[in-house]
Amino acid sequence: MDIFANLAHGFAVALSFQNLLFALIGALIGTAIGVLPGIGPVATISLLLPITFGQPATTAIIMLAGIYYGAQYGGSTTAILLNLPGEISSVVTTLEGYKMARNGRAGAALATSALGSFFAGSVATILVAASGPLLTQVALSFGPADYFSLMLLGLIISAVLAQGSVLKSVAMVVMGVLLGLVGTDVQTGQQRFTFGIPELSDGISFVALAMGMFGIAEIILNLEKPEARSVLKTKVDSLWLTKEEWKRATPSVLRGTVVGSVLGILPGGGASLAAFGSYMMERKMSKGRHLFGQGAIEGVAGPEAANNAAAQTSFIPLLTLGIPANAVMALMVGALIIQGIQPGPRMVEAQPDLFWGLICSMWIGNVMLLVINLPMIGMWVKLLQVPYKYLYPSILVFCCIGAYSVNNNVFDVYSTVLFAIFGYFCNKLRMEPAPLLIGFVLGPMMEEHLRRAMLLSRGDPMIFLQRPISATLLGIAAVTLAAMLLPNLRKGKEAAMAG
Repeated sequence: MDIFANLAHGFAVALSFQNLLFALIGALIGTAIGVLPGIGPVATISLLLPITFGQPATTAIIMLAGIYYGAQYGGSTTAILLNLPGEISSVVTTLEGYKMARNGRAGAALATSALGSFFAGSVATILVAASGPLLTQVALSFGPADYFSLMLLGLIISAVLAQGSVLKSVAMVVMGVLLGLVGTDVQTGQQRFTFGIPELSDGISFVALAMGMFGIAEIILNLEKPEARSVLKTKVDSLWLTKEEWKRATPSVLRGTVVGSVLGILPGGGASLAAFGSYMMERKMSKGRHLFGQGAIEGVAGPEAANNAAAQTSFIPLLTLGIPANAVMALMVGALIIQGIQPGPRMVEAQPDLFWGLICSMWIGNVMLLVINLPMIGMWVKLLQVPYKYLYPSILVFCCIGAYSVNNNVFDVYSTVLFAIFGYFCNKLRMEPAPLLIGFVLGPMMEEHLRRAMLLSRGDPMIFLQRPISATLLGIAAVTLAAMLLPNLRKGKEAAMAG
């Protein structure tokens, strides 16, 4: 019965005028940045972090969450109408969605995307509500050694599942951890890696790092690409599905919801991994698999359900363990810490308004997105015609204002520019910046738990192997890393022998 009382409390919080308004703002912004190719939720949330300081923590997180799952909805619009994914997770939707639109079924593709997303998002929200308190109880039995091992496992999985070379991803994680350790040591009061710069005594600004590497760097990369947007000339037909389409899409939505709910919890997984996983499953399992490549509705229904389910369930490790599953969740951790809230298992008791209010706002946000996306499809098509050259100057101005306003310090603006240049070169070298952000957030937490564990064991490192939970997590981490590195090492050895 407790869960119903907690949900009633959550809806009371989520349905307050201020929280409803910011949920709607988040959903609208999320849909817009999903529709506009080349912006994305990570960059947008990075840019909007400064404006959350003046808002209550619950309101701020509700808005940021709305942006994240709203972008999953909006990304499908460009994928179907332009063959241009607005979001990484929408890349898969272009494969079948655009062909459906070319075949005169654009309305059916858009409706499948919106309805599948709504169903998957609703199921995933129920899963978050049901599993959150249970996992919180489990997490309360964790000691410092267990938390350290869990965070280490999270970093390794985020590196393994990142795009590109595993070695490059591991290097980015290590770099993120090192950047997170810059500042004053809490226990000794000694300054570390500050190089005599007074502004670094409090550490590197999270906002400067996020806005630079994800916001401004993304703008620079977009400006290199010539704009090629040709909105489908075919008129968007009826948004209703035929009986046959309903029959084919429904099982795909159900399978996509399951795949997305599971993969969303994994560190480094998230919506894009879920969408790709669902598409591959549909190609093998769906009855219409022979139609793939010609505009199969299953190729829209499954991935769209999966990416929205994953977007919602990625909040589970954040709310219960305080560990971000992806770059967006790392930004959420940063937003919570800036608000003076430590995410983790004690959030349920310490911040019930935030915990239950956020969960209930997710369902409300899904209802809003259903209304925003289907009846207003014409408005989003018009938005696609706005040239990028008119968007980026205003984004850059807001970046600089936001970076300065956090601490009223010009140094943060300079830091943002430096991280933008660094992020640009990382992208050019195909070193994904997301693992760096996760390492930056988790690094200081890992150090704190490492020190606590060593104090409790009086300096004996065997505590990490003596505790069953910690030993199991370290074993999984070692196997995961070895499974990914061994094939690369074998290839390198074979190449050396051949040379």
